[in-house]
Amino acid sequence: MTLETEVQSLRQVPMFRDVDPARLKLLAFTSERVQFAGGQRFFSQGDPSDAAYVILDGRASVLLHTPGGDIQVAELGSSALVGEMGILSDTPRSATIMATEPTTALRIDKRVFLELLAQFPQMSLAIMRELAKRLERTNAQLVAQSSA
Repeated sequence: MTLETEVQSLRQVPMFRDVDPARLKLLAFTSERVQFAGGQRFFSQGDPSDAAYVILDGRASVLLHTPGGDIQVAELGSSALVGEMGILSDTPRSATIMATEPTTALRIDKRVFLELLAQFPQMSLAIMRELAKRLERTNAQLVAQSSA
């Protein structure tokens, strides 16, 4: 995958859509492209929140570890951003992310991610909207489970 392809992939992520192409090129250049095999973890629940990831190609599951075992709460595909919650809250990872097939992602260091948010307030708003949507989906799942 070329730098230009990575920039185009970043542009597909809602919070990066309004970022200047030169900044996206810098972000792609300073990020690390990583490969995950099916079944390999990006990170585990409880790990330090040291980076965010943008899935460029492939799929991954969001898993929560519970006393009864792991529960899959979401499946993510291309252009999904993961790992930002722990960075924003400065807390350990709240879930495990596991590739469900061979997956390519960009690893964005915590410091770089926070600098982007400081430089582009519209990104902060986009993240808040995405987190609000996730909370609404989780609430709806909980209601559905409790009424079943």
